[in-house]
Amino acid sequence: MKHLLTIIFFIPLLFFGQSDTEYNIRGVDHAEKGEYHLAIADFTEAIRINPDDDSLYLNRGLAYYNLGNYDDAITDYIRAIRIDPEFAAAYYNRGNAYRKSRKYEEAIADYTRVIRIDSDYSAAYNNRGIAYYNLGNYEEAIADYTRAIRIDPYYVDAYNNRGIAYGDLGNYEEAIADYIKAIRIDPDDAAVYYNRGFAHNELGNYEEAIADYTRAIIIDPDDAATYLNRGIAYRKSRKYQEAIADYTKAIRIDPDFAAAYYNRGIAKEKAGLLYCSDYKRACDLGGKECCEWYNNQCR
Repeated sequence: MKHLLTIIFFIPLLFFGQSDTEYNIRGVDHAEKGEYHLAIADFTEAIRINPDDDSLYLNRGLAYYNLGNYDDAITDYIRAIRIDPEFAAAYYNRGNAYRKSRKYEEAIADYTRVIRIDSDYSAAYNNRGIAYYNLGNYEEAIADYTRAIRIDPYYVDAYNNRGIAYGDLGNYEEAIADYIKAIRIDPDDAAVYYNRGFAHNELGNYEEAIADYTRAIIIDPDDAATYLNRGIAYRKSRKYQEAIADYTKAIRIDPDFAAAYYNRGIAKEKAGLLYCSDYKRACDLGGKECCEWYNNQCR
């Protein structure tokens, strides 16, 4: 989107300034570049000129949301809804802000309102599913992810999210089936390989788990949790040196990763190496279980 540059002429008794549309366009341009504070300033000017345009409040709310200012975002979405009580995008985005604020019931109510306005709004089903999931209502979450997939059979996030919910119910085979579908649609999504690796790990399919974690690392080599979990799969396969190497990589990425120190300690102990310093470090980082292990094994 191009910038619109307006020359302002200062003439006695007259002022030719920018219109609300021009401020809005510039605000959107700032937002697309991640310049959210500048975007908010422009949207605010646009609102000052035209306080009855619901889309301006929506846009400013999105900028606040991207800064993590969820309360301010919600306030703007409410203003947009007051102007247009059937504004589906405002309810949807307010639902997202409520969900980020861990107000899951309020989020569900907003997503439900979106669906009443537009029954084909697949993202509303998906995000309502996330809210249900966060409340521990896995069956309701799965039902919503399934509805999202029916509307959009290529919805990778919905397959991934449904797989996670299946996994939390212990249905790892169903989870793996969903991850496979997601990978067919998008073979470059590291999170899906990570999640499929976790499901294989839970089933004791350690070689398959290692292969999936490795694919995830190729796509995203800076995720400490992936190295940690591949290390666990190596350890369960009794490949202790490979496990130690992965835990060490996780620690290089995140030097305060207590779980990596703890699991490296276990692998070192299994390999007959000195391990107490890792348990001690994990304990120092605040792991209660690590402290108990350290006190039992090293004192």
